[in-house]
Formats: sequence, C-alpha cells, structure tokens
Amino acid sequence: MQKPSIPKGTRDFSPEEMAKRNYIFNTIREVYHLYGFQQIETPAMENLSTLMGKYGEEGDKLLFKILNSGDCFAGISEAELMEKNPVKFAVKACEKGLRYDLTVPFARFVVQHRNEISFPFKRYQIQPVWRADRPQKGRYREFYQCDGDVVGSDSLINEVELVQIIDEVFLRFGIRVCIKINNRKILSGIAEIIGEADKIVDITVAIDKLDKIGLDNVNEELCSKGLSEDAIQRLQPIIMLNGTNDEKISKLREILAGSEIGLKGVDELAFILDRLKHTPLCAGLELDLTLARGLNYYTGAIFEVKALDVQIGSITGGGRYDNLTGVFGMDGVSGVGISFGADRIFDVLNQLDLYPADSLQTTQLLFVNFGEKEETYLLPLISKVRAAGIRTELYPEAAKMKKQMGYADTKKIPFVAIVGETEMAEGKINLKNMITGEQKLVTEEELISQFK
Repeated sequence: MQKPSIPKGTRDFSPEEMAKRNYIFNTIREVYHLYGFQQIETPAMENLSTLMGKYGEEGDKLLFKILNSGDCFAGISEAELMEKNPVKFAVKACEKGLRYDLTVPFARFVVQHRNEISFPFKRYQIQPVWRADRPQKGRYREFYQCDGDVVGSDSLINEVELVQIIDEVFLRFGIRVCIKINNRKILSGIAEIIGEADKIVDITVAIDKLDKIGLDNVNEELCSKGLSEDAIQRLQPIIMLNGTNDEKISKLREILAGSEIGLKGVDELAFILDRLKHTPLCAGLELDLTLARGLNYYTGAIFEVKALDVQIGSITGGGRYDNLTGVFGMDGVSGVGISFGADRIFDVLNQLDLYPADSLQTTQLLFVNFGEKEETYLLPLISKVRAAGIRTELYPEAAKMKKQMGYADTKKIPFVAIVGETEMAEGKINLKNMITGEQKLVTEEELISQFK
C-alpha cells in the first residue's frame, strides 16, 4: 500500500518542533502585549473579491482559489466550458480563496468593523497564509506570519515603539541583530535631485545589491537602465555615505537641500533616531540608504532586521504605509507595521542552539506502574504533583520495568518515580534522576520542592 503524503510546499511539525514554534510565537505575543497590542484573527478563506487585484497580476496567479460547494458549474455555459480558460472559469466557479497575507484581511477587518474600533488601533495577528508558489528551500506554500500594526495614527512615536519591540523580541531570543532603517521619502528625494525621479525603482533595486555585487557593477546596472553619466556621478557620494547615523543625517541634509520630499524623509528619520537615544537598545541601529523594501507599498520609514551570527535573509521587516484601507473605499487610514519571519527565526534559533531547556515543555516526571494496587495509591498523589504545576505522567500499564524506563528515555523525561510495596508502606517515593542515574527516597513534599 502506498504511504500517505502531504501536498508539496507544506510541512508536518513534530511535538518537539511545535514546542519550539510555540516558544517563538509566545515570546512575540508577550512583547506585543507589553506595548498594548491586541490580537485578532481572520478566517483562513476570504471572498475572492477581497483578495483579487491587491497583489498585482503575479499575486493574483498565486492565490489558492476554492471551488464553490455544490454545483460549481452553475452559471457557466457550455461554450465557456469548451474555451478551457482557467481565469474565466475561476471567476465563476470560485467565490472564495485562501488568504495570501495578513495585511489585506486586516484592511478588510478595519473597514468592516470601523464603528467598533477605537483608533489608534494596535493589532497583532499570528496566523498561516497560503501561496500557490513553486516550492523550494525555505519557500513554502503554507507558512505563518506574525504581524503587528498601528493604524489611524501619523505619530512617529509608533515607529519608535516598533523598533523597541523588535529589539526586545530578539533580546529575549538571544539573537544578535542589526536593525536597519531608511525612509522611502529620502529615496524619492535622491531620485529627484539627480534628475531621474521616474527611475526611482531602478535606482533602488541597483543600490540594494551594493554589498553583493560591488560599486562598479551597481554603476554598470544603473547605466544599462538608462541613467545619464551625470546622474550616476551625482549618486556616488550618496551610495557611499558612511559614518555614524548622526553624520549621515547631516550629510543627507546638505545633499537633499533642493528636495522638499527628501528633507521631510530626513526629518522623520532624525526624529525616530533622536527618540531612540532616550531608550537604550541592545541591537545595533543603522541608517542604511540601500534598504528599499516594497517600494510601491511603503511611504515613510522602512525597517529590516539582519541576524549577525547566521547567513540568512532578513528575519523581520516593515514600514509606514499611507493608505491601508483605500482599496475598500475608506481613505486616509495611515499605518505602520512589522512582520516577524517565524520560519527564519526558527532556523536561526536552531543553528545557534538558543532554545531554553524548559521551552520544550516535555514531561518532567514519570511514575512507574506496578499494577492496580499501586495505581490506586498513586492517582491522588499524581493529582497533587500536577496541581503544583509539575508536568507528570503515569505509565498506562504495568509493563516490564525496562520498557517503562525506555519510554522515559525516548521522551527525554528527566525524573522517574518508583513506588512499590516498600515505598507505599513507608509513605516515601523512590526518585531516580535519569541523567545522573542517582536514586533517593523522598517524601511527597520533598518531591514537589525538587521541581520548584
């Protein structure tokens, strides 16, 4: 018989992997709560009308569409069926689709519940999303996103707090990171003052590759995109900008003196960096002009987080956007948000072996089962031990001692309690440390205090 399998690009998670993932989600959740964020959830499926057209043509193709239940051919003519046009068929045969990200459902949520929400609205959401992408290493068709957003407030204090949240989360994980920050308006200003405002996308895409391909190749790429020699020359001091964040800010003020939008971006960044001086960060914070996330989406500050001790892409990113809910007819709701890359954080924690021992939440104590009489004696005792918060199991049958000890080993249970005739008579418990092999007789109170 053929072994069952799961769809390509999806994964099973073992108990140990789930314990690790829950450690990640719980840590992120706790920090969001510290800053007044509240959790929401939205359905796995949304109406296709909500999702279509929000992610560009490519995104539309990657949406998982759900066939209408019942007669999915209803309303489709014979001629249309003979056309075998998948797009036209999907429009009539599918009213729903699986969510592609958490941002569009969040925008829909805000518009639909606008009368119940008090603004600024600080929400976080930790849920899976689905993309009909070609599966490859590190890219899945089902994966989790951990988003936090503040909508309905233009204040840059929100950006300051998001940087603090990022810093606190990675401090708790023990991962050394650098938080990179830039501003979309600065990038627009740069394109404007070198006289190539319409080529902002080409410029930022090329600059973004600086550390991978080097300056000469970046200049070559800019030239191939049709930038004039003069514009490329004027871009050099900007690309090569170095020094402290403060030095970069003052150089940018000089360079962008002729661009109103550019200077506004500099002011915004200066405000964020200045406020963060009053709240010391553990992570490095670096103004990086080559940072250019999601250009058609972000309108202000942009963030990206790099792990310092592991070769991996960015593990968190985000930024300020102007019109989250405009696509649903509610204009003027600006917001700022971040998204933690749970899968990449999982890989980093694994590579650096940073999971705290107790995060795996395995059983701490196993009681050996010698038979009915002992079971009856142990049940009230085990209830007390569990009431003290100790994760405890009773082996379910009176199997051979070797089998019960083997079970404890396989499950990495650190202590085994042995209570037979003698121990019951004395009211004691024989406690075996499975790591050192040492055994000692203890009372009920001593047993419980052993784990406190």
